This record gives sequence, C-alpha cells and structure tokens, in this order.
Amino acid sequence: MQTKEELLNDIEELISYGRDEPTINPALLAYLELDDLISTKKKLLERVGKLSEEDKVWLEQFKKYE
Repeated sequence: MQTKEELLNDIEELISYGRDEPTINPALLAYLELDDLISTKKKLLERVGKLSEEDKVWLEQFKKYE
C-alpha cells in the first residue's frame, strides 16, 4: 500500500500532467484521509481518455499490480 505522501505526489502529477505548474495546492490534498486519496487517484486514472503511446508509458508508473 502506498503512503499518504506517495499518493499525494501521484495525484499532483496526474492533475498537472502536461502543465508546467501545479494545478492544485498539494497542501490542500494533505488534509484528506488515505481512503479519500486512494479514491481520488483511482478516479483520475479512470478519466484518462485517448492517449498517445508516450502518455500510456507515463501513466503506467501510477498503476500498481497485485
């Protein structure tokens, strides 16, 4: 299982992908509980539409296989 800090980093990267600056203040995400962060990350991964091969490779780093 990922730590809260790892989830916060992943979420920030997913939200800001393709942008030069953060799109949300990471300090705000820090107030969320671990389950909320896991759910947020899962929703962000589900919202991915059509991706280039480069994007797919980048996105794979966030998937955890059991």
